[in-house]
Amino acid sequence: MPRHHARLWLLWGLCSLATPLYAQDAHRIWGRVHTKDGEVHEGFIRWDRNEASWVDQLDGTKGVPQEHYDTWLALHGDTDRPTRTIQLRGYRVSWDEEDPDFPLNVTSGLRFGQIAEIVAADEDSVDVVLRSGARIGLSGGSTDFGPSMRELLVESSGRSTELEWEQIERVEFSAAPAGERPPASRLYGTVEDDRGRSFTGFISWDLDEVMTTDILDGRDEGGDDRDIPMGDIRSIEGHRRSSTVTLASGRTLELSGSNDVGRGHRGVQISDPGLGMVEVEWDEFARIEFSAAPAEPGYDAFDGGHRLVGTVTTQAGEEVSGLIRWDMDEESSWELLNGVSEKVSFDIEFGQIARIERGEVFGARVTLLDGRTFELDDSNDVDWDNKGILVTAEDAEGGEAGAPAQRYVSWEEFKEVRFQQHGSGRAETGGR
Repeated sequence: MPRHHARLWLLWGLCSLATPLYAQDAHRIWGRVHTKDGEVHEGFIRWDRNEASWVDQLDGTKGVPQEHYDTWLALHGDTDRPTRTIQLRGYRVSWDEEDPDFPLNVTSGLRFGQIAEIVAADEDSVDVVLRSGARIGLSGGSTDFGPSMRELLVESSGRSTELEWEQIERVEFSAAPAGERPPASRLYGTVEDDRGRSFTGFISWDLDEVMTTDILDGRDEGGDDRDIPMGDIRSIEGHRRSSTVTLASGRTLELSGSNDVGRGHRGVQISDPGLGMVEVEWDEFARIEFSAAPAEPGYDAFDGGHRLVGTVTTQAGEEVSGLIRWDMDEESSWELLNGVSEKVSFDIEFGQIARIERGEVFGARVTLLDGRTFELDDSNDVDWDNKGILVTAEDAEGGEAGAPAQRYVSWEEFKEVRFQQHGSGRAETGGR
């Protein structure tokens, strides 16, 4: 090797040593878990088996405030609440029913990086404290908390502690201390669906395997059982009842006989830092190519959310600017817009959205801050079941002289919304 090349290699090696190795794991969830019996366990957290990075998603059901429903009734032009009445022994009994057009409990979720603390409220609900200081309540509807949670794993300094949901009192989140290294790396790669579209991010394989030390199992063509660490795999190509698995060594195996490599596979989730989460079902899955995970985004990349601010344009060309309440229940950047594109499911963080345009017939076109666009439908967020968009003037006086403080735009009226990027709108500071 020429002498000047040797000097360059030595300089590169010294620079590499000067870079803290722990920075490679900045994307990993770190926290302090307080148990009901007074113990505290601190370390890297693997939540419900398939969440381990800040961009991964905590799922649940949130309650919509009654005032949102009351506002919708008033602005929607309908003041009659759904009621049910029965006659019982000469008495007439009436009570309010949940409006089928405005459910007061909706699916919700947010990225772990937006969370400061999770407190177990009861057997099947949690209070979530955001990094902004706002608080939200989530109840069951997923395996992320409650009796169906598939354990919480805390790892640090060679120790590993498994906890069940009923043991947990609260979890405080923070960036990992300098020098801490997890025992295994997170899976990362690019998934291609059967239509040739690709999605890149942190991987949850079969909604279960997320680490390089997790095992993919199946039977080879000779009938022998194979247990392969995910970190030894370069790529997987899916077929109807089997998979072609290419190892890092270049060796290729045809595997079948388990949900990891064939029918019964629960799908692949991709946590994309610039989008949110994409889920590709097995019937739509074509191939995955694994690669090294990036260090970012770390915990400091999240702010706990802020109010959505933007400009709504109607079909008639009217423009209305202010605070946005989408579908009458999402109003913060941490919340998720749900939709489907050719059988692939999307949960897009509102803070990553630049623009939403209503489709001419069905669905909507969603444009991200990074320029990517997706045609979505099959969700009340992006189709005719949308309950409308509420725009509230940012100042207490209702904006310009004579302008109303609030403007309700139905989905039929709606044409597009352009969101302001964070910094140009008012930050979220209070609870909901």
